[in-house]
Amino acid sequence: MLNRLEMLRIFCTAAEARNFKEAAQQLGISPQVVTRAIQELESQFGELLFHRNTRQCRVTREGERLAHIARQGVEGIDCLFRRAEANAAQQVEGTVRLTAPEAIGQTSLVHSLARLRQQYPGLHFELHLEDDETDVVDEQIDIGIRHGLIRDSRFVARQVAEVPFFMVAAPALLARCGVPRTLKDLQQQPVVGTIDQRTGKPWPWFFRQESQWIPQELAFISNSTQAECAAVLAGFGFAQMPGFVAIPHLRSGDLVEVLPELAPTPWALSVYRPQRSPVPARVRVVYDCLVSDFSNAAFFPLLP
Repeated sequence: MLNRLEMLRIFCTAAEARNFKEAAQQLGISPQVVTRAIQELESQFGELLFHRNTRQCRVTREGERLAHIARQGVEGIDCLFRRAEANAAQQVEGTVRLTAPEAIGQTSLVHSLARLRQQYPGLHFELHLEDDETDVVDEQIDIGIRHGLIRDSRFVARQVAEVPFFMVAAPALLARCGVPRTLKDLQQQPVVGTIDQRTGKPWPWFFRQESQWIPQELAFISNSTQAECAAVLAGFGFAQMPGFVAIPHLRSGDLVEVLPELAPTPWALSVYRPQRSPVPARVRVVYDCLVSDFSNAAFFPLLP
């Protein structure tokens, strides 16, 4: 069954053609389809739109009036779609809003976006750095990077890596307190942590076989993994940190890993976007670039 736009398009073509057969040839349809469309319109408007007999087909005065109005409407709708097609073919440009953990956003992510900006000068970025989950609806986020579980099944998410966790301390602290040999030893030492914004309590430490420990007394606590890292480097205490925070300092020797045998199963690192479709070209280009970059161990190392 033809929709109203299709019927109006057929009617406008028939009003300009010499007969229904010629209109059908222009549209690539059968004369019977043209006839049915005109009959349906005449039934809906309650007006005769064509005078027709075996020799000729001529639009009526009421048909001419309707054709003038219909032509404007059809051309307006066609213009909308032509504009959308032109926009899709344009150079990638516009603002892309992103969210990521602070440590990723300030380093690797910024490097990716800088390279994209060189390739697509029309791109602009708005970055929200949060270690906890961002409300992507309120913040109007286009793309996110998150380690751990992506709870919303409506998101399009690609796992790009696995993030290990390390229990670490500064060499000066180890020289003062000694190297813990067991979890019990560690629990008697000063520790540093971050706040779970959802509960207002310290984030638990995770160990093998899904066991956890929530420190009760911390030498230093904040809502920032970067501040946590700075406190550990300053010798405040021991901490458990994700690889993308700890690895540069483990490589430099500014931090030392302890009790590696208790390290938990790595967490998934995912690049996600809340919008399934349609996806603007600017968002798709950035999303594909981040999936490629963060899947690359040379770009985003997760081993010491």
